[in-house]
Amino acid sequence: MILFHYLQSNPLIFLTFCTLIGLSVGSFINVVAYRLPVMLERDWKSQCRELLDVDRAETTEEPFTLSRPRSRCPHCGHAIRWRENIPVLSFLLLRGRCSACGQTISLRYPIVETVSGALSLAVAWHFGVSWETVAALPLTWALIALSLIDFDHQILPDSIVLPTLWLGLIVSLF
Repeated sequence: MILFHYLQSNPLIFLTFCTLIGLSVGSFINVVAYRLPVMLERDWKSQCRELLDVDRAETTEEPFTLSRPRSRCPHCGHAIRWRENIPVLSFLLLRGRCSACGQTISLRYPIVETVSGALSLAVAWHFGVSWETVAALPLTWALIALSLIDFDHQILPDSIVLPTLWLGLIVSLF
């Protein structure tokens, strides 16, 4: 409760905090938008192999989750270090290039991070320090991720849609 009252009495700190959280979540949204469709496709292929009774020894794919393997440069495979993964700031410091091979990094990454930060700021500004903000932020982030995945693959993963749907329905009761 003390933190709640502190944030209410210092709206600039609250808005800054929400924006920084939004930037960080934007970085994770990029990971979700790239990896979740790949994970779904691998799962679908596995189910097809099982249904068709195909030998599983033919597939030697390494585990691929939202947390593993570490993010890498798509050009040279350089593992992204923590200091190269700071939302927006790292992109600017690296001048939009990989630190290992010098190839350009897609503008999509800082744009998604910036949009996530800006929308988080807008939600925090609109609702203020309240439970509505706590509910609206994850809904906003889920919709950003769904938009990116839909744009790239024309799918809306149930693993995002269903929790978002239920959260929205539950929040609407209050």
